[in-house]
Amino acid sequence: MKILAFESSCDETAAAVVEDGRKILSDAIASQAEMHALYGGVVPEIASRKHVEVIAALTERALAEAGCTKDDIDAVAVTYAPGLIGAVLVGLSFAKSLAYAWGVPLIPVHHVRGHIAANYLAFPDLEPPFLALAISGGNTLIADVRDYTDIRVLGATRDDAAGECFDKAARVLGLPYPGGKPMDELAQQSRGGVYPLPHARVTGAELDMSFSGLKTAVVNLAHHAQQVGEPLDRAALARDFTEAVSAELVPRAIRALELTGYRKLAAAGGVAASTIIRAQLQAACDARGCRLYLPPLSLCGDNGAMIGAQGYYEFLAGRTAGMELNAYATRSLDAPAP
Repeated sequence: MKILAFESSCDETAAAVVEDGRKILSDAIASQAEMHALYGGVVPEIASRKHVEVIAALTERALAEAGCTKDDIDAVAVTYAPGLIGAVLVGLSFAKSLAYAWGVPLIPVHHVRGHIAANYLAFPDLEPPFLALAISGGNTLIADVRDYTDIRVLGATRDDAAGECFDKAARVLGLPYPGGKPMDELAQQSRGGVYPLPHARVTGAELDMSFSGLKTAVVNLAHHAQQVGEPLDRAALARDFTEAVSAELVPRAIRALELTGYRKLAAAGGVAASTIIRAQLQAACDARGCRLYLPPLSLCGDNGAMIGAQGYYEFLAGRTAGMELNAYATRSLDAPAP
C-alpha cells in the first residue's frame, strides 16, 4: 500500500510516499528555518504563507522521487493536529483536495504519533508494545504504545516543551534559530558543572515534567551577567542546561519502563537528536538491560515519512476521515480519532 503523506504543523513543509508503513519511497522537505531565523523563532503567518507557496511543487517532487503517479497512490495521510493552526490547515486542505480528486481515503494522523512512528521506518523489527519518549519543539511526553493505534499518555510536561526551551535558551546565548543543533555543538565544548539549575517535581505525578522554571533560570543567569558586567561561560551554560533537560527526561523514562515492565524504549522528536541526551538515554537503558531505539537524525525532525508510517496503521485500524475533517491547534495524543 502506497501512501502520500503531508506534514505542515510548524515551519517545515513535507511530502513523502511510504509503502506499507515501513519503507520510504521518497521524503521531500522544504525548510523555512533560514527565513524564521531572522526573527529568532517561527512567525505563524509567514509559516502558513510559505506552506501555501511550496506544497504543490513539493508534492510533485515527492511523487517523482518515488517513481509514482497519482494512480499509484492508495491513500493520502496528513497531520491534522497539533500545531500552528494556520500551518496545519494548509497541509490538511491540500491533502483533502487530493484525496477527493483522486478518490482515495483520507487518513488523519496526530503529529506526535507520527514522531513515534518514525521508529518503524528506522527499525523493521520494532513492534508494540513499547514505551515512547516524545520530545520535540511543541510536545514532551512519555507514552505507552500498547498497539500501533492504542497509545496512552503516562506523563507529560505541565508547561513548556523541551524543544521550545532549547530554542529560548539558545536565543539568550546568542545562538541562531533553531537552537537545538547550535546548543548541542556549544555544549560539547564544556564539561559543565558551573551553573546550578532547577529540577522540577510534580507532586502526585512522578512522570510529569516542567520546564518553565529551567527556561526562566537560564534567561535570568544570562541577563544578570550582562547587567553586572560579569563574563558568561556560554559553553558551560549550554552544557548545564542540556544536562538539566536530560535529568528531567531520562529518569522519568526509566521509571516508566519500571512501571510498565517494558524492555523497549523508543525516542522520538527533534530533541532526540541531542548527542548528550541520546548518550544518557543509551547509558541508562544499557544499565538496565533495556533496548533503546534512537531514530537517525533525519527522522527526528518533522518529516512526511513519519506521517505516512503512522497513517498506514491508522488505515488498518479503520481510521479514515471525510471532507469535514478539521485541524486542531492542540489535541491530546490519546484523544479519540476525529
